[in-house]
Amino acid sequence: VQVVASGGGLVQPGNSLRLSCAASGFTLYYYAIVWFRQAPGKEREGVSCINNSDGRINYADSVKGRFTISRDNAKNTVYLQMNSLKPDDTATYFCAAKNTGCSFSWTAMDYWGKGTLVTVST
Repeated sequence: VQVVASGGGLVQPGNSLRLSCAASGFTLYYYAIVWFRQAPGKEREGVSCINNSDGRINYADSVKGRFTISRDNAKNTVYLQMNSLKPDDTATYFCAAKNTGCSFSWTAMDYWGKGTLVTVST
């Protein structure tokens, strides 16, 4: 049972990138899915969450208006569309699943996996 984040890469400031979070061994629909990121030398922070029960969405203030989280239940995948990327968005991005609703606390997650590196640079 795991979640796998993918889609990272090198992108110039102002451009876009879409990350994917795929589940293996369970159905994402029944879980809140949370995107976290961790920049070098900084603590891991919650970026966005999509709830399982009501579809409610939360964003960190630093990404509001630029990032969009969405689900594709048929593909058992959650996406994070990242627009207007800034150098400060450079980090390793992780996705995680939580059975009991949205949270930006990493220690509260039920499932997680390896991250995908996003580098925003000229």
